[in-house]
Amino acid sequence: MTTTQVNQSNAYNDESALNDYFQSLSKMNATPLWTAMDKIVPPYPKPRAAPTAWAYSVMRPALMHAASIVGAEEAERRVLMLVNEAIAAPYTTDTIYAGLQIVLPGETAPAHRHRAFALRFIIEGTGGFTAIEGERIDMRRGDVVLTPSWQWHDHGNEGSDPVIWLDGLDLPLWQHIPINFVDQYTEPRYPSEPAPDSAARIQWKIVAQALDEQRIPHAIYQYHLPDGSHLSKTISAQAERVEAGHTTTTSCKVLSYIYHVYSGQGFSMIKTPNEATAKRLDWTEKDTFAVPAWSEVSHTCTMDSGAVYLFALNDRPMIESLTFLNKP
Repeated sequence: MTTTQVNQSNAYNDESALNDYFQSLSKMNATPLWTAMDKIVPPYPKPRAAPTAWAYSVMRPALMHAASIVGAEEAERRVLMLVNEAIAAPYTTDTIYAGLQIVLPGETAPAHRHRAFALRFIIEGTGGFTAIEGERIDMRRGDVVLTPSWQWHDHGNEGSDPVIWLDGLDLPLWQHIPINFVDQYTEPRYPSEPAPDSAARIQWKIVAQALDEQRIPHAIYQYHLPDGSHLSKTISAQAERVEAGHTTTTSCKVLSYIYHVYSGQGFSMIKTPNEATAKRLDWTEKDTFAVPAWSEVSHTCTMDSGAVYLFALNDRPMIESLTFLNKP
């Protein structure tokens, strides 16, 4: 062994010398890749998100309290973010943000637009509406209302009860591409006319009918625009029906999901690649839960009669456009 080789070997084993070297690198705004390789390029998928659930019986009173302390002029921001237990806001999963929004009778959320894509899944209330680029769209339970990127929109409630919906946005994406921003309209309302047949609304009755027509224990419906494309270039959605007493086949999904229980009760078993065992999440009507990417998932309907109906946001458009939809 040469003198140079001996000196190198000693340097590798000298913790103090290594620390001095790392500190000198930090002054250069540099850092060694080999100390972080497992985090940057791990040997298996490592989603940061964890299976997390939000019970509507808990969240609804919190929403009503928010409505009592935050005024109508802030109605657009009167949202409770659903924050994944393993990550800070705005992450509900690693790629999707979700929140619960409430608009009280007589309120209108100020008109604005933003770069982020958004969709709303209506949970409860009648008389609510969203106006998008001049189209005034009624909001009914189970409907999906789309808000494409950079389109003027506002929300209002002309009914007698609170209107509550699940917001789904691609906000996590914009944490890494920081060019999202909001533009406030000059007036509280953007001029609009009723649009009962707007393509921006997908009615639940159409989705439920498509699920029921499949006549199999576990039916899946993929949401699409009229031209057959995904709901956006970043996030989309699906719905599922699970018959009474049935447990779906366990499958490992590349995608991440945010599920909302339209009706029924049951539980899901979710095993992430980070955990040795599956986590059980029990749920009932109007609850919401998050499923991280690359998780092994099954759903069970625990009812003796009837079926469970589930709605789920997903990041399919992003993953599909990157050609990573299928596991290697």
